[in-house]
Amino acid sequence: MKTIAIIGAGPVGLACACWLLQKTPEASIKLYDKFSENDESIGNGDSRGLAISQGSHLLLKSIGAWPNNSPAIHKIHVSHRGHFGRAVVRREELQQEALGHIVRYADIHLALRQALKKIAAHNPHFEWHFNVKMDELSKENLADVTIHAEGGLFKQQDWQEIYRDYQQSAIVGWAKLDQNNAHLAWERFTEEGPLALLPSHKGPEYSNLIWCGHPDSSNRRLSLSPKEFIKELQDAFGTRAGHFLEVGELRSYDLGLNARKNIIGTKEVWIGNAAQTMHPVAGQGLNLGLRDAHTLAEELSNTTDIQNALINYQQRRQADRKATIGTTDFLARIFTSKLKPVIWARGIALSSLQLASPIKQALTRQMMFGQR
Repeated sequence: MKTIAIIGAGPVGLACACWLLQKTPEASIKLYDKFSENDESIGNGDSRGLAISQGSHLLLKSIGAWPNNSPAIHKIHVSHRGHFGRAVVRREELQQEALGHIVRYADIHLALRQALKKIAAHNPHFEWHFNVKMDELSKENLADVTIHAEGGLFKQQDWQEIYRDYQQSAIVGWAKLDQNNAHLAWERFTEEGPLALLPSHKGPEYSNLIWCGHPDSSNRRLSLSPKEFIKELQDAFGTRAGHFLEVGELRSYDLGLNARKNIIGTKEVWIGNAAQTMHPVAGQGLNLGLRDAHTLAEELSNTTDIQNALINYQQRRQADRKATIGTTDFLARIFTSKLKPVIWARGIALSSLQLASPIKQALTRQMMFGQR
């Protein structure tokens, strides 16, 4: 019987455990979780909205881990503040029920926890270790294969082979507007970075806010009064989505790219944010991590040769990781350049994307389902 250790019980680690239990019920699996067994702290945890692609939606439904309050995205509007060029993507163009969904981190964390408890109830070989102090955990000889899913935020991680500090931080929270923006996602590129409004669980007049800018700018904005903050937000975004009335639960975190070139070692593998942490533009971080977890579970269930399974896993993930990391890094950098030729090229690119439907559909499918 092969033994598998998963270090980290955030959404990616939990999802990986669920798929492993589904696909390899005979395996002995140990999950190391820094949180307590009680779900209350999870449900009251991080309230930021995450973009979940349609592909991830289908994967999560396969393990019964889909939160009820998850507003769908039917249309995405991309524009460039102060310059020409825009692109609009509609679900009808791709013949999909939705382009994606917005789910609170706390909700998806809780849904995956509860799904794992149900699946694990039928597996006597599963061990869930709670209240684990990760920095004190001896990671040597834990199991036949160790899966690193501890993730973390950009500035909390050790530097990896692919590293870029964008000198940006993101203000996240919610905003209330005087216009109904149900099922509509806005991505507005400003001189300091992307400014996004996404559907919210709070209702159609609310949006999840993600405002990227220089860390000094973000800190200054967070020190403003609500009235002053709303004025700056309105000036930066414009009136396409309506007029801002209220904002709340505002906080910020640093942004950067931190990724491993090699995601496997001898009897160990890195998935999710432990393998790659990316800029939130296009909302691909968790989606890429869920595809990591699902593919790894498939490979580990197909053979008893663990090292060969890890090699196959790295090969299968190479194209998707390269395309997603590369696209996200390109967008994060190109839309903050102040060079006039680059600014003109951005407008032309957005206009061309709107006119070239096959290219727009191909790019959107990559974001929805990954490179396959």
